[in-house]
Amino acid sequence: MSKEVQQQLEAAGIIPVLRARSALEALGLVEAMYAGGIRVVEVTMTVPGAIEVLRELKRNYGSKLLLGSGTVTDAAECAATIEAGAEFVVSPSLHLDVIAETKRAGKVSMPGALTPTEVITAWRAGADYVKIFPCSAMGGASYLKSLKAPFPFLRLVPTGGVTLQTAASFLEAGASALGVGADLVNIAAHAEGKPEVITNAARAYLEVIARTRAAKG
Repeated sequence: MSKEVQQQLEAAGIIPVLRARSALEALGLVEAMYAGGIRVVEVTMTVPGAIEVLRELKRNYGSKLLLGSGTVTDAAECAATIEAGAEFVVSPSLHLDVIAETKRAGKVSMPGALTPTEVITAWRAGADYVKIFPCSAMGGASYLKSLKAPFPFLRLVPTGGVTLQTAASFLEAGASALGVGADLVNIAAHAEGKPEVITNAARAYLEVIARTRAAKG
């Protein structure tokens, strides 16, 4: 199952990082993104009632939506999100116990790291992908490319500073997928009753990914 999830993640090329002020808002944001073709979402533990949000999304979408949990920083929280339906587990930082628990459950591990030492430590601990966060603070796509030079085998997911304007450059630099936050998961647009803004952004991201990958061959 882990390999299948990895294939789904890489085929999608995008992981929306869901942050919201309520469970209802979270569900609305996912609905708007889904309408635009998004089939993967990372529910962060900063969302109120995040575990129940995962369960609700699992009930509503089943296998049509690949669910992950985010901002997971300890093994107990990791286990709870997996029980609720998470197929991949993301952290903003490096927690070896979270990697171990994720792998024990047969799920996909995506810890956060920034420095070359952290990145290779995460990989050697069993990470399937390494989330480079906050990538923009270190130079964005150029930093990702610098990491790939000595570590071409690493599967990296830049997060922080990924926008429609920068998405192509991250993919060209070797990103396996893109972690995208507020530029897509637009809380303001949802609050203003404009879900179409989110839906259109989702379509635009998918178009950029498809176009960039086609150009790379």
